[in-house]
Amino acid sequence: MGNTGSFWRRLSRRSKGIAACALLTVGGIALAQVPSAPSPTEQTPAVATPTKPLGAPTGARDLTAADLDSWLDGYMPFALHSNDLAGAVVTVVKDGQVIAARGYGYADIARRKPVDPPTTLFRPGSVSKLVTWTAVMQQVEAGKIDLDADVNTYLDFKIPPRDGKPVTMRQILTHTAGFEEAMKDLITYRQDGAIPIDVYLKRWVPTRIFDAGTTPAYSNWATTLAGYVVQRVSGMPFDDYVEARIFKPLDMKTASFRQPLQPSLRPLSAIGYPRASQPADAFEVVVPAPAGSLSASGLDMAKFMIAHLQNGRGILRPETAAMMHDSPLGKVNPRSLIPPLNRMELGFFETNINGRQVIAHLGDTENFHTSLHLFMREGVGFYVSFNSAGKEGGAHLVRSQMFQDFADRYFAATGKDGRVDAKTAAEHARMMSGLWDASRRGHSNFVDVLNLFGQTEVTVDEDGGLLVPALHGPGGAPQKWDEISPFVWRARFGHDRLAAQVVDGKVVRWSFDMISPFTMYDRVPASRSAAWIMPAIYASLAVLLLTFLSWPVAAFTRWRFAAVLKVEGRARAAYRATRLMALLTLATLGGWTGLVIAMFSDLDMLSSGNDWMLWSLKAAGVVAFFGMVLVAGWNACLTWRDGRRWPAKLWSVAVLLSGLVILYVALAFHLLAFSVNY
Repeated sequence: MGNTGSFWRRLSRRSKGIAACALLTVGGIALAQVPSAPSPTEQTPAVATPTKPLGAPTGARDLTAADLDSWLDGYMPFALHSNDLAGAVVTVVKDGQVIAARGYGYADIARRKPVDPPTTLFRPGSVSKLVTWTAVMQQVEAGKIDLDADVNTYLDFKIPPRDGKPVTMRQILTHTAGFEEAMKDLITYRQDGAIPIDVYLKRWVPTRIFDAGTTPAYSNWATTLAGYVVQRVSGMPFDDYVEARIFKPLDMKTASFRQPLQPSLRPLSAIGYPRASQPADAFEVVVPAPAGSLSASGLDMAKFMIAHLQNGRGILRPETAAMMHDSPLGKVNPRSLIPPLNRMELGFFETNINGRQVIAHLGDTENFHTSLHLFMREGVGFYVSFNSAGKEGGAHLVRSQMFQDFADRYFAATGKDGRVDAKTAAEHARMMSGLWDASRRGHSNFVDVLNLFGQTEVTVDEDGGLLVPALHGPGGAPQKWDEISPFVWRARFGHDRLAAQVVDGKVVRWSFDMISPFTMYDRVPASRSAAWIMPAIYASLAVLLLTFLSWPVAAFTRWRFAAVLKVEGRARAAYRATRLMALLTLATLGGWTGLVIAMFSDLDMLSSGNDWMLWSLKAAGVVAFFGMVLVAGWNACLTWRDGRRWPAKLWSVAVLLSGLVILYVALAFHLLAFSVNY
């Protein structure tokens, strides 16, 4: 939820890696195209005809309502059809007026109900955070929140310090408080699944895995904490607060954080679909509500954009809005953790493009996918939201490409990139090579095992250029990168930049523009590197599988040829126990594989109701993984002492090493952590 589209796709890829282990573990068993809706008729938006921006480059088009409507009407229907998307809403504002409010496709396919920008409610996911951050800044303005004070000042429970340093609200707004990812009870289709935010927060405080202010790590949990602080210092329930202090002043009559929606708004809500051609899903309940539970029409989101584009008009003082949108630089607010990449502002993050200052937020639930961008100097806001993920997650590509195409059409670039010489560029690309971990991750619990399967590889392509296989261009091919200044690359024929931080002549971290405000990549330490751990796991699973299978095969052979087992007494007991523990280890790993894949295929599985399965697997893991090592060690000792042949001796060592590998992975990646919080 909320900037989670790419995150959940990354988890899905990791689950596929675990599935590969499962194959070894179990021995190899293991709507039609939618037309666009008619133009809205219930409300005609006020139309502005802005003049051409000063200094606009040759070839840039004037941003007028007529040109924009024509472009959108040509762009969106094909985007919906080709990506199996149900519907979308687009609103664009300029100079305080709505110049486009367009609905495409269907809010409800079964009823053939078209999307209507004034009345159809979409779920903008983490774009909701902008409302929460605005509420925080209102309380900063009122003197009730100090951005740099210990956040415990405002709480009735305690956030533990890290290295003696507390969390501040500024760090929460910039996602640099250092919290690990919190995934439990994120989104559910159970209509009674909402949890009061104080209960949600107090049951578990995620571990702070980074020092405060040093590393962006996007956090829904921390955003919910900010909403709770607003609730406590204002003396108003969060839902009541945003309705009274933000929605009412802006006349946002369709906007609500409530779950389920109040009865008057329920009929207006667009239905969510995985794909237009697939059955609809129920209303998604976002459990950390301040981080993503908003429902709102496209025109109400236009009103919200106008308020922020006009110095917070109606909701913030101009000086507060200015601090929020372009916060002053300094020790507590650097330009970027990896210059010149985009940075976090106070809640908004930069999506600068073509030399324009753009602040934004993206948002994702399971089915709704949204982006909001504000061109601050041009006074232009761009908002698009889809009510389905589409074919192969097509909504993510469409919203990203649509923003770039919009910028290229109306605010084309004026400058040109430099270029690093080929020899230096090749050397810098080689320096980037290796495996990298994303800063946004779970760590202190079983979810950490996904970090083993999801390490990001950086290498060089056939021409010696930088290659990140996981990063693809719009067409699906691996993205080509050109180095435009030392350790700064530009996507070839694209907008994204990728940059690295170099310390003592070594690359220590990197990111790219679209995620740099809230995610960095750091080198994977050798102790956690998939480069050796994955081959060791596969080999260990093969050894354990063959060890178990050899038992019935050997028994059948002895029966067939009237032979006898040559080991007796304790050696025979160790022989049998080793094979039984191999079976238990494989079965436990198979259980973990099945549960993890199920959980990250269906977010409803990420709930407290499934804690018993986690406890069962943890208990089985303690018995199986420790037991495997103990029994295999016992068997190896007896095998080496009783004069058996070298093949038997070497195999006993292989079995012991396999057990040690599995135990190491279980401990290093927290499969056995004594907790079901994640």
